[in-house]
Parts: sequence; C-alpha cells; structure tokens
Amino acid sequence: MADAGGEWGLAALVAGHLLLGELVLVIALIIAVSAADDLFVDLVYFGRWLWRRMQPPTPRATAEMLHQVAPAPMAIIIPAWDESNVIGAMLARLLATLDYPDYRVFVGLYPNDPAGRAAVAAIPDARIAPVLCSRPGPTTKSDCLNHLWRAVLADERARGRIFKAVVLHDAEDVLHPQELRVQNALIPGLAMVQLPVVPLPDKTSPWVAGHYLDEFAANHLKDIAVRQALGAAVPSAGVACAIERTMLGRIAEVGGGDPFDATCLTEDYELGLRIKALGGGTALVRVREANGGLVATEAHFPATFETARRQKTRWLLGIALSGWDRLGWPRGAADRYMLLRDRKAVVAALLAMVAYAVTLLILLDSVLVASVPALAALPPLLGPLAMTLTLVNIVLLAWRLAMRAACTAYGHGWREAARSVPRAVVSNVINAAAAWSACRRYAAALRSGDAPQWDKTVHRFPHPEAESAA
Repeated sequence: MADAGGEWGLAALVAGHLLLGELVLVIALIIAVSAADDLFVDLVYFGRWLWRRMQPPTPRATAEMLHQVAPAPMAIIIPAWDESNVIGAMLARLLATLDYPDYRVFVGLYPNDPAGRAAVAAIPDARIAPVLCSRPGPTTKSDCLNHLWRAVLADERARGRIFKAVVLHDAEDVLHPQELRVQNALIPGLAMVQLPVVPLPDKTSPWVAGHYLDEFAANHLKDIAVRQALGAAVPSAGVACAIERTMLGRIAEVGGGDPFDATCLTEDYELGLRIKALGGGTALVRVREANGGLVATEAHFPATFETARRQKTRWLLGIALSGWDRLGWPRGAADRYMLLRDRKAVVAALLAMVAYAVTLLILLDSVLVASVPALAALPPLLGPLAMTLTLVNIVLLAWRLAMRAACTAYGHGWREAARSVPRAVVSNVINAAAAWSACRRYAAALRSGDAPQWDKTVHRFPHPEAESAA
C-alpha cells in the first residue's frame, strides 16, 4: 500500500510538472501579447516626440499669453453628496485664488445631507449657487450632474446670457488659478478641453496613495497623447474638464433633455466619445505658466487599500464592463483600439495575480525536481517557445517599469520615481482586487437588474501648508 501511495504521489508530481509547463506557455503568450500592445503605445509616443523635435522650433504659449482672449461667462458644476468635510474649504480656496472675472459655481446638494448644505451656505458669495437635488442621496453622480445642468439652464434664462462652457469638478479638487483662462481661450476651437490631473503626494500613504502618482503621470503624459496622435477620442477625467456649452446642449438633446445618463457610473469617461461622435474636437492640454508651473488640477486620492479598491472597482465596472454594454464598438479603428485597451484592464489586472501565483509554482516545482531523484528525468519546465516568451516578457517588464519611473520622475521627481518600481506590485494587487469586485458587482447587476448607486470615495482637502505646486 505504501508503494502504491508513493507511485500515486510521484504520478501526481509528474502530471503537475507537465500541466504547469503548459500553463506557463499559455500565460507567457497572453502576457507577451498585452506587453506588445503597451510597447506599441510607447513607440507611438516616442515617434510623435521625435517628429515634433524635427519640426522648426515654435514658441510655446504660456497661460499668461491666453489672457488676451476676452473672458466669457463660465459655469463650474460640482456634485457634492456627503462632502461637508471638504466642500467649504474647496469653495473658499476656489473663490480666493481663481484668476477669472466671470464665472458661477453650481454645487449639487441633497435633502438628506444637512451638513453639506450648511457648509455651502457658510460661504457668503453670490457666485456660489446651491442646487438641491429632488431625491435623497446617494443617487448616481450622473443624476446629480443632470440637476446641475438644469440649474445652469435656469440661470441662463434668469440672467439672459449663455455660458461659454461648463466645467466639471469634484468637491476635493484644488483648482489652478489659470484654469478658466486656458479653457476659455481654447473653446470653441475645441469642444472639450481636459487639463491634467495631478494626485497630491501623501506622506502617510506613500504606497497606496502614491501609486496614483505613477498611474496618472503615465496616463496624462503619455497614453492620452497617443490617443490624440492616433485620432481617438480623449476621455474626460471628470474634473478639470471644460465642455462647450453648445456641445453639452446637443448631447442633452440626444439624451432626451439630460446630458448625463443617470444609470452610468463613469459618465465622465463616455463624454469624450459622445463629443467626438457629434463632430467635436477633444484634447488634453498641457499649458505652463511663465514660471514653468503646469496648469493642472490637484487632489488627494484614496490612502487605504479598501478605499482605493472601491474607487477602482467603480472605474472598472463603468469603463470596462457596463461601458462595453452601453457604448459597444463605435466606428473608427483608433477608437476601437483604445476601447480595447481600456477594456482589457480587467483581464490584465487578474492576469497579473495569476502570473505571481504561477511564479511561486515554478519555484516550488524547481525545488521538487531538485529534491526528488525520480523527477530528474522530466523534461525542462520551460520549453524553447516558453523560454523565449519568458525572456521577452522579462525585457518588456523592465521597459514598462523604466517608462513608469520616467513618467513619475517628470511629474514628481526622482524620489517618487524610485518608489514607482516597487509600487507597481501594490498597483497590481489593488487593480486585481478591484477587477474581482467589479466582475462580481457586474454579475450581480445582470441578475438583479438594479440601478447602480453612487459608491463614492471619502475625500480629503489639503491644508494650505500641504499644497504642492503642479
């Protein structure tokens, strides 16, 4: 019996070794395809960079130069469900620092949020317009934005003037003083002007909050530039985004009166595609002041694993899963390619965890083969093709980490760049947890048919002494 048990055990080890070899080959192939996709984006970025360097040098406009464009009325809309801890400080700073003479701020509030209503009421300024939503919160962010849109229209009728653009912001945003100057100058040449979003470093959470620095630096410096170069629509970040008033009205007409779908979890992401479908231009614009400061919006991002997971669950659920149902595959190879990249995020996040697990199994298999003489005659775990793919993947991984560090260094300096490499593991774990949660929520929504709710993040507003230059 003992011999039979040993034979069965040996047979199981042999079968496990052979199956692991096949699994490694499949995983290595999938990772190589995904890595090649990322490499293509990097090559386009550097090709664009080289092409621009080959052109005759032209002076770059600064934010101060854009003051020459006459300021037109601008509307800022801020959804604020349960934001009493930040909305007052945010509005006070906005009013004190925004360098623009003609704007009005519409703040979406809820009947069951008396603290939020009180915080806004404590700001005695005629430029602030509180807007009370008709239903208790939380609804969806889109529902709140639709209430704000109707308030904008009512304000236009009451004052007899039309806003030039509607600017989206969140209650925790630190606006740049020159933001409206830049957006006013570029609209209506562009129907949507997205300014960069820069996460604020958080000394209390250098790994969880810090990983947002790396992701936003790469996305807003490199990835969106490639979208523009390929002719794809630029997605709105939901903040620091100005939309031409006429274009937003056209979107509202198509939507039956409201520009935002109240059942949508990522209404900001879809705006760029909808604007492009209606013939409008979209762009992420990087403009600097004369002193070199970037005109961008800053904000704190989640500092704990759980809050980061919840936020990214909503992003993945809205963009990669329910967004697929809502948007399908629009016309245009560039837009379809970029949508495919966005939607592969769920698979890529889960695949990273599978790759970590497979790496541990490879180490365990190596120990068993070395310690059990009967396994010494087994073929190598990695065949020629698997070995080649693994080496290619290692090289491409090193390249991606170098690119991640370079983008972070450009925006935040070498110290954060050094952290960005080990932070990639933190990013992978958070993204995988969010992908798993998003898949579960998506499946549950398909079964129940329930409308989504606003699973918002608890926000923080920086103390004045903690604010950093963009």
